[in-house]
Amino acid sequence: MSDRPKGGVHYPRSTGEFQSWFGTDADCLDYLAWLRWPQGFVCPQCENPSGWAVAGGSFKCASCKKETAVTAGTLFDRRRTPLTVWFAVCWQFATAKDGVFSAEPAADP
Repeated sequence: MSDRPKGGVHYPRSTGEFQSWFGTDADCLDYLAWLRWPQGFVCPQCENPSGWAVAGGSFKCASCKKETAVTAGTLFDRRRTPLTVWFAVCWQFATAKDGVFSAEPAADP
């Protein structure tokens, strides 16, 4: 990856691209795996660059057999909410032109 991320290559440029890139949890997991291991899986335990994908978005090391979730150590770790929902919320925060309010406005007195 270059020093500067490029729209349409490293992240979506529009809402339409966002929806086509991240339509399923599997799409989101693939993107997270690419961000985490852009050159391919590397075991965080033994640093072996060989492994395979297993169910649920995890990878298993060919050397030490440790299983590592793509989301381990991220805000998506041990989530119950689908990744598509998380990604949509992150997209809304990242692309909001007028800011995003985190609290409800105060009621009129």
